[in-house]
Amino acid sequence: MAGKTTETDGFTAQERAAMKERAAELRAEGRKGAKKADGLQDLLEKIAAMAPADRALAERVHVTVSATAPELSPKTWYGMPAYANDEGKVVLFFQDSGKFNYRYSTLGFQDAAHLDDGDMWAASFALLRWSPAVEEKVVELVRAAVS
Repeated sequence: MAGKTTETDGFTAQERAAMKERAAELRAEGRKGAKKADGLQDLLEKIAAMAPADRALAERVHVTVSATAPELSPKTWYGMPAYANDEGKVVLFFQDSGKFNYRYSTLGFQDAAHLDDGDMWAASFALLRWSPAVEEKVVELVRAAVS
């Protein structure tokens, strides 16, 4: 795990910040009624605050997910851009490399995604750069996740 942990709770500063962001998101959802437009605005603000390389990837992920699965609602989840189904469950999320000081960004899928494949399957994918092949794979994964 990247980052320095404290002796008292075992969480890094980045992990504690993500938990605080999630608590704030839950409070905001309760106040706003979790409107899709509010979630989109929050997601776009998170993307805009990313480092340039991460922002470029997040923008491409956002465009691709929005075009491939318009039924998913954009939102933030632990301070990360995410997309939820009509039950409000996160299907997939984008974690920029700066979030926890990792060397790469990731596209992750939660249990609401329909990616099950036998007894073991990938639920997270490293993203280093965008290409037509990467876009094709992301489209394929998103389509499977919402099927």
